[in-house]
Amino acid sequence: MRLLPITAPARRDVLLDASPGPEPAGVRQIDAAAIAAVTELYRETLPPGGVILDLMSGWVSHLPPEIQYSRVVGLGLDARELAENPFLDEWCVQDLNRDPRLPFATAEFDGAAICVSIQYLTRPCEVIREAGRALKPGAPLIVTFSNRCLPTRAIGCWCLLDDAGHLCLIAQHFVQAGNWGDIRCLDRTPPGGGDPLYAVVGRSLGPTPPSGDD
Repeated sequence: MRLLPITAPARRDVLLDASPGPEPAGVRQIDAAAIAAVTELYRETLPPGGVILDLMSGWVSHLPPEIQYSRVVGLGLDARELAENPFLDEWCVQDLNRDPRLPFATAEFDGAAICVSIQYLTRPCEVIREAGRALKPGAPLIVTFSNRCLPTRAIGCWCLLDDAGHLCLIAQHFVQAGNWGDIRCLDRTPPGGGDPLYAVVGRSLGPTPPSGDD
């Protein structure tokens, strides 16, 4: 799939309206304190100067604005949102529920993130396995989530689990993907109330051929 520079014009005819779409542009799924917690986790984990992949991206990426990355690539559903994202150098439109294969070279990225969107993936193990392939060995994937979601778009089991269950579910996705190590479950909820923030972080072991069902 061809990557588009951030200056490329957004075209309505590339939108995938057959799949569940993102929230309206500019809508935040988590509050300001939780967003700051996401940014701090990125600051701690993603390597400065690296090539970063923002999966299920939208109109903003929550990367630390003071850190320079050599290249930031976004993949999402809405071309208009991606074109407005000031953090992205390149972007592409793809529905990962239709096709979980990532249009990137093996070991192309130094870090990746999925921000408060993992609950909308119907094939999460395949996407996470592909992310491991696209990352350099040892590079991190950060999956964050909160207690907010769109119930009509989330996978069925997500709405039946509590936050601890969500952490276990995502960690199991990493394990079943088969190409991850140093998998950690984190509670990064800001003090003082507001939206909770949790994360699962794994380190890529490189590409692994799919084996069995996810």
